[in-house]
Amino acid sequence: MKNPCVAHRGWSSRAPENTMAAFQLAIDAKDIEWIECDVQLSRDGVPVVIHDYNLRRTTNGRGDVRSWTAAELASLDAGGWFSPQFKGESIPTLEELLTAAAGRCKLNIELKTDGVRYPSLEEEVLQLIREHHAEADVVITSFHAGALHKLRGLTSVVRTGLIVDGWRSTLIEELEGLGADFLSIGYSKLNGERMERLKEAGIQTMAWTVNDKRLIRKLTLLGPELLICTNYPDRWREVAGQERVSGKMSLLKGW
Repeated sequence: MKNPCVAHRGWSSRAPENTMAAFQLAIDAKDIEWIECDVQLSRDGVPVVIHDYNLRRTTNGRGDVRSWTAAELASLDAGGWFSPQFKGESIPTLEELLTAAAGRCKLNIELKTDGVRYPSLEEEVLQLIREHHAEADVVITSFHAGALHKLRGLTSVVRTGLIVDGWRSTLIEELEGLGADFLSIGYSKLNGERMERLKEAGIQTMAWTVNDKRLIRKLTLLGPELLICTNYPDRWREVAGQERVSGKMSLLKGW
């Protein structure tokens, strides 16, 4: 199986999502090519890595992310909810992740915006990517097409991609109109015909979030270039191992 693995919010089945503990597990695994993460802005305009707009689910803080400064967010416990082992794990900044991943893992950076929040999010994220010379190692994605349109006006170098949880006949044309060559799509919305259309259009595609080994195996049949986004890279790895064994057996039978 050649399908690249994308560690969803880091290796989030083994460590708390969107923390350096989860990211480092993925970075240290030599067979994981990609990490997916979520980025918002602190009150003082620092890109921080966290999924929910509200702090309650994954930290001991309360209220919205944008109501806290970067220093205040860094003081929160973002790991204790997952396991006592990770108590004290903090909310990382995007800069921390870019530094850790440099030369080791590519990043799928999702901009968490609804078009109203974080009017400077695109500029702040792009500035960090440029400072770290990571233009070739990232793709910036969002559910919000307006963010991608804005990004394309700011850079012609950094790749962008749309996130969707449904298929529509105009999707490829929408991507082309946005200057985007990446699609992040809910795995259940993919099939062979759609994958072929995306490949022909030069769109790199990622299926999210696939945690069942049977489904991972099924999706690999759509083509080796399909990225598999999962909370369980170990399950992706197990499927890959089984397919290597199966392939060797097929070769032996051909002798």
